[in-house]
Amino acid sequence: MKKVLIVDDSETIRQEVARALGNAGFSTVEACDGLDALDRIAETDFSLVILDVNMPRLGGLDLLDRLKLNPKTAKLPVIMLTTEAQRSMIERAKSSGAKGWLIKPVMMEHLVIAVTKLAA
Repeated sequence: MKKVLIVDDSETIRQEVARALGNAGFSTVEACDGLDALDRIAETDFSLVILDVNMPRLGGLDLLDRLKLNPKTAKLPVIMLTTEAQRSMIERAKSSGAKGWLIKPVMMEHLVIAVTKLAA
């Protein structure tokens, strides 16, 4: 079973994403911000990370940079799931290795399709 890390400071978003991915056959782990995510990544191997941009303590773009600099996580697929739509942020995320950028609110079917393709 593919394991996905969901990183978002909104518990509601984490629960909605976890439910949709669980129904699609994925196992999920939740983290409330970037520092929490780093702890989870140190404990478990993941097939993919879903990452919000705006979070306390360590934001999504900074976490993405850390993931891509770490040999253990450099190839880990990341999908950004955020309310942000600024072209500069999207370009920064892509240059840091993000494989997708989805804007909230997102249709969960679209998210499941993206995760299924990238976590293969």
